[in-house]
Amino acid sequence: MTVTAPSTPLALTSGQLPRYIEPMLLGGVAVIVAGLQLLLGGFNLATWLILTAVIYLVAIGIGSSIVENRRKAVDRVVRGLVTAAFLLAVAPLISTLYTVVSKGLAVVNLQFITQVGGTAFDPDTLEVVATAGAWQAVAGTLIITGIAALISVPIGVLAAVYLVEYAQPNNPLRRAITFLVDVMTGIPSIVAGLFAFSLFSLVVGPKAFSGFSASIALCVLMIPIVIRSTEEMLRLVPADLREASLALGVPRSATIIKVVLRTAASGIITGVVLAVARVVGETAPIFIAASFTDNFNANPFEGPMQTLPVMAYTAYSFPGQDIDASQANAWGAAFLLVVLVVIFNLIARIVAAVFAPKAR
Repeated sequence: MTVTAPSTPLALTSGQLPRYIEPMLLGGVAVIVAGLQLLLGGFNLATWLILTAVIYLVAIGIGSSIVENRRKAVDRVVRGLVTAAFLLAVAPLISTLYTVVSKGLAVVNLQFITQVGGTAFDPDTLEVVATAGAWQAVAGTLIITGIAALISVPIGVLAAVYLVEYAQPNNPLRRAITFLVDVMTGIPSIVAGLFAFSLFSLVVGPKAFSGFSASIALCVLMIPIVIRSTEEMLRLVPADLREASLALGVPRSATIIKVVLRTAASGIITGVVLAVARVVGETAPIFIAASFTDNFNANPFEGPMQTLPVMAYTAYSFPGQDIDASQANAWGAAFLLVVLVVIFNLIARIVAAVFAPKAR
């Protein structure tokens, strides 16, 4: 019995679009859509972006289906959708950063950072003179955030150690702590400010505005973040390390301190720094608990204090007679706040790299 070969060979591979087809097609569609918009009466950026994305996805899907196959066409369309979603998410961030940096750089200098800003009455000219400066806000931000970190970090780390190392899974206290941490994680920041102000109003009276009150409000927001991040880092420590230490006769407390915490130090410190960066930009709780002032106040236990986010909010929402100067102070405070958050994130990266376990 003889087998005859088919007249047409079976195709084992499909066609392939050239690599440059996607950028060329996208550029061509963008130019065509822009031209049509100009011809029909006017260019609109949002409409141009949406139409360009939709037409490009349809065109690349049809072209890939004809030349290649259905699987590659779906892959190209999905990849385009993912890229469009990424650009859509990043665009507001880039726009915000550009606006803050461009307007903030025009205001921020060494004098702005080291000088106390505010308004003063000039008896010679009988005018209210506005002075640009953010030193009172910079100092207040560092003091309030520092106190909150000093209170929150020990509580959060010790609570996480208890949940991971000591509490049994069915322990009622463990369940209660876990539930409360979950609830505190979702508490709106303004509720934390109201709690702190109400607490200190009962203790010191109606004039309870102080930096320490604001620090307590930030503690309510910071403690659950520290607990959750530390808890996850402790769970990543291999159980073999604990068992080996206990097998050598090392007490459990020493095992936790010298083995578990030291192994998880990188992740714990990173979580703490990121928690600080998270609360340093809060406005509502500090505005309620510490109020605001243009005067320099380094005493967190008496009188209102100013912070960078509150300064940006009050200068923009309640401008003085010189509206342009007030708005310039607001953009300067916003820029300094962004720089401070970036510094905290860089510290977290450096700490994670330094304290990360080294391969031997």
